[in-house]
Amino acid sequence: MAALTDLTNSVALITGASRGIGKSVASVLAHCGALVYIGARSLDELRNVEHGLTANGCRAASVKLDVSDESSVGACFRRIESEQGKLDVLINNAGIGSFGELAQLSLEEFDHTMAVNLRGTFLCCRRAMQMMVAHKSGYIINMSSVVGFKGYPRQSAYAASKHAIMGLTKSLSVEAQPHNIRVSAVLPGGVDTDMVTRARPDLDRPALLRPEDVAQAVLYLLSLSEYAAVDQIYLRRRNSAPF
Repeated sequence: MAALTDLTNSVALITGASRGIGKSVASVLAHCGALVYIGARSLDELRNVEHGLTANGCRAASVKLDVSDESSVGACFRRIESEQGKLDVLINNAGIGSFGELAQLSLEEFDHTMAVNLRGTFLCCRRAMQMMVAHKSGYIINMSSVVGFKGYPRQSAYAASKHAIMGLTKSLSVEAQPHNIRVSAVLPGGVDTDMVTRARPDLDRPALLRPEDVAQAVLYLLSLSEYAAVDQIYLRRRNSAPF
C-alpha cells in the first residue's frame, strides 16, 4: 500500500479497531507511518490486527478498551500519555447498533446504545482534548452515520445516538478551534460490515461501501493543510440517493 500522506511523527488512537471500519482505518494510518494504538473490548481480536500490521513493518499497539467505562478510557489515555507524551489523532469509531420497533425496545437496550455510542465518544473526546490542548494541536474524527441526519424505521436508538454525536462534534469543533485542534465527523451510508448486515439484510452487499472507503475519507481529512478544515463528510454508495 503506497503511503500518500506521511504520518510518521503522528500518534493515533482508533477505537473499535478489532474489525470493520476501525480495523481498516488503523491499517491505512499505520501504513502511512503513524504509530496506532488500537482499542476494543476483545484483546484477542486486537492482537490479531496488531500482529498483521507489525508483520508488515507498521507500528501498532493493542489496548483493551471499553469506551462506555470511564475508568477503562482513563487507563487507555494514561498509557498513551506515559508511553508517547502526546496524542495527535483520535478516531472515535467504536459503536453498536440497536434495531427494532421503538414500542418494543427495552430501556436497557436504549441506554446501552447511548452509553457506547454517545457516552463513549464523549469520554474519549474529553480525555483527548485534555492531552491535545497542552500541545496546541490535534485532530478528532468522530464516526457518525447517514442516520446522523436521516431517519430509518427500526433504528430509533441508533439514530438518536448518531444525531447526538453530530451535536457533540459541532459544538466541540468550535470549542477546539482556538487551541488549533480540528474536529470532524464522517457519516457513511451503508458499509459492508457485520452490523449493517444484521440491520439491513435486504441490502445488496456487493453494492455497499467497503470499510476501506471510509478509511480513505479519514485519511483525506488528515491530509489537509493546516489552513483547511472540513466539518463533515457524508459518504454514500455511488448509485444511492444523494440525501
